[in-house]
Amino acid sequence: MKKIISWFREKFRIPTFFADVQLRIIALTVVGIAILASAIALIIMPIFGIIFLVAMILLVGVIFYGFEVIFKNTNKYVSDLSYRIKQGEQSALIQMPIGIMLFDQESEIQWVNPTFQDYLGDQQVLGKKIRDIDDNLAKMIDQHKDDEKTQVIDWNGRKFEITVQEKVGALYLLDVTRSANIEQRFNDQQIVIGQIFIDNYDEITQTMDDQGVSNLSNYLTNRLSDWASNYQMFLKRVDEDHFFVLAYAKALAKAEANKFQILDKIREDTSVQNFPVTLSVGFAYGSDDLAELAITSQSNLDLALGRGGDQVVVRAKGQQAHFYGGKTNPMEKRTRVRARMISQALQGLFASANDIFVMGHNHPDMDAVGASLGIRRIAQMNGIKCHIVLDQNSIHTDVQRLVDDIKDYPEIYQSVVTPEQALEMASSDSMLIMVDHSKPSISISSALYDKLKQRVVIIDHHRRGEEFPENPMLTYIEPYASSTCELIAEIFEYQPTDVEPLNKIEATAMLAGISVDTQSFSQRTGTRTFDAASYLRSVGANNGMVQQLLKENADEFIQRNHLIDNLEMVTSNIAIALGEENQKYDPVIAAQAADTMLKLSGIDASFVISRRSDDIIGISARSLGKINVQVVMEKMGGGGHLSNAATQLKDTTIAQAKQQLVSILDEIQDDQ
Repeated sequence: MKKIISWFREKFRIPTFFADVQLRIIALTVVGIAILASAIALIIMPIFGIIFLVAMILLVGVIFYGFEVIFKNTNKYVSDLSYRIKQGEQSALIQMPIGIMLFDQESEIQWVNPTFQDYLGDQQVLGKKIRDIDDNLAKMIDQHKDDEKTQVIDWNGRKFEITVQEKVGALYLLDVTRSANIEQRFNDQQIVIGQIFIDNYDEITQTMDDQGVSNLSNYLTNRLSDWASNYQMFLKRVDEDHFFVLAYAKALAKAEANKFQILDKIREDTSVQNFPVTLSVGFAYGSDDLAELAITSQSNLDLALGRGGDQVVVRAKGQQAHFYGGKTNPMEKRTRVRARMISQALQGLFASANDIFVMGHNHPDMDAVGASLGIRRIAQMNGIKCHIVLDQNSIHTDVQRLVDDIKDYPEIYQSVVTPEQALEMASSDSMLIMVDHSKPSISISSALYDKLKQRVVIIDHHRRGEEFPENPMLTYIEPYASSTCELIAEIFEYQPTDVEPLNKIEATAMLAGISVDTQSFSQRTGTRTFDAASYLRSVGANNGMVQQLLKENADEFIQRNHLIDNLEMVTSNIAIALGEENQKYDPVIAAQAADTMLKLSGIDASFVISRRSDDIIGISARSLGKINVQVVMEKMGGGGHLSNAATQLKDTTIAQAKQQLVSILDEIQDDQ
C-alpha cells in the first residue's frame, strides 16, 4: 500500500494530503463496485454471491485498516518532524556562535541569545535601552543601520561582522577576531621596498676636503642606520648618495605615523654645520612582484625629486600617493651639468622628429608663452620646424600685447597655430614639448597630448604631481628654478653658435616670463636666475618693453583691489579673499591679488577664490614658506610650488570652495 501511495504521489506530483484524499475516493469507489457486483451475483448465483460478498467484506476491512495505519504513521512522522525542526531552530538561536539581539523602536532590548549575553557579561539587559548598556554599541548600530553589506567593527577588544536589520529590530554580531588577526598579520608582513636619495650630496661635497666628506658620509650612514634599526628595517648603502631599504608594511606604518621625522633631524643637524642635507625617499608596497615593487619605489623617488626633494612619497599598488615632508624650498644647484645634458638630449630628439609642437598650460601666462618662443628658437637653431600652440581666445591682456607685438615678426607669428590646426597638422613623427606644466589635463590641448603622448618632452619648474605623462621621452623638471624661461635660457648656452640666436622679441618675452614668476625678481630667485636674466639682456631683451607688456589697465587694477577689499583672516596668519558669485575674474588678477595680500603684515599665506568661467572656480594660493600651499592645493586637485600654487574646481560655488579650503587648512594644522 505504501508503494501504491508513493507511486501516486510521484506519478501525479501532488501534495501528501491530496494524494491521501484521492486514494480514499478510489477505495470507496472500488468498494461500491464490489457491493454492486455482489448484489448482482446473489441474484444470479446466491452461493457464489455470498462467498464473493464475504471476501469483499474482508478485503474492504483490510484496505481500511491499512489506510488507518498509514494515516497514523504519517501523522506521527509529520508531528515528530515538525517538533524536531522547531527544536533545531530554538537550539540554533541559543547555541549558534552568532550574537543576536532583538530591540524595539525605542531601542529597548527585548531578547538576546546566550552568545550575545556573553559579550555583555553578567549585566541584566532586557527592557533596558541599548545606549544605557553600551553607548559605543548604540553608536555602531546607528552608524551601520543603512549598510547593505556587512562591515567589520572593533568592539570590546574584539572584531565583529555587524549586520543591522532596522525594520525587524535585529542585530547580528559574528566574531571574526581570529580571521581578522590573520588578515592583519598578512597585511603587516607585506614586503616594502624603499629608496633613499641624498638630494644635494654632490653640491655639498664639492667644496669639502676629504675629511669633511668622510665625516658627512659617516654621519648620514650612522643616522640612517639607527633610524632603520629602530623600525626593524634593512638598510643598505648602494652608492654615495643612494640607499636601499627593505621592510615590512607594519614598520612602514610606524614610520608614517612618526611622519618621517628623520628628514627634519638630518636637515637640522647638518644646517648647524652650514651644509643642510635633504633627503628624497620613495616607498612602495602592496604587490607580490618584487620587480614591480622596485620599479614603483623608483617611480615614487622620482616623484619626490620632481616635487623638489626633501620629502617622502609612499604609495601602495593601485592607491594614491601619500606625501610627507616637503617643508623647505628646493635648493638651487650651483652647476649646470644637467642643463648641458638636457641640451644634448634635446638635440638628439630633434634629429628624430619631423616637426615639433610646443604648448603651455591653458590660460597661459607670460612664462608659458616666453618658454614656447624659446623652444621654437632652439628648434630652429637645430634645423627643425616648430609650431607654438596657442588659443588666442583665452589669454590675458599681457600675453595679448605680446602676440600683437609678435605680428611684426611674420616668421614667428606664422608659427603660432590654434589647437585645432595643431591637431590636424600633427603626425606620428611629430614631437610635443610641454612647457611650464606637467599635467596633461591642464594643457592648452588635451587632444593634441593624447595624439602625441608617446612622443612627449616636459620642461617645467613646478613641483611634480601624481598626474604625469606615462612614458615621456625626456623630463626636465627643476623646482628650484624661478621659471621655465630660466631653464630654457640656460639651454641656449649649449646650442650651435653659427646660427641666428634669440632675437629681441623672444628674449624680451622670456625676460618678462622670469619677471612675472619672480614678482620682479623679489621672490624665488637665485644666482642662476640673474645669470639667465643677464644672458637675455645681452641678446637684446628690453626692460622698457617688459614693463610695457606687464602694465595693468585701470579695470584690472580696480578688480584686484576689490578682491583685496574682501580679505578676511581665517586664522591668525592665513587670509582668504572671495570674489562675487556672479562676477568673473581673470586668473592673473586673482594671482596678483594673492601676491599683494602676502605683502601685508601678519599674513604668511593668502588664498583668492574667484569665478573664472560659468563652471570653474579658481583658487590662487601664495605663501612665504612657512605654510606649504602646494599640499593644500593638491588636496583640492591642483598643485604648484611650496609657496605658489593654484587649483580649479568645477560644479561648485565660491562659498562651497571656501568651506572646503578652510576644512583642509584645519586638517593640515591639526596634523602639524
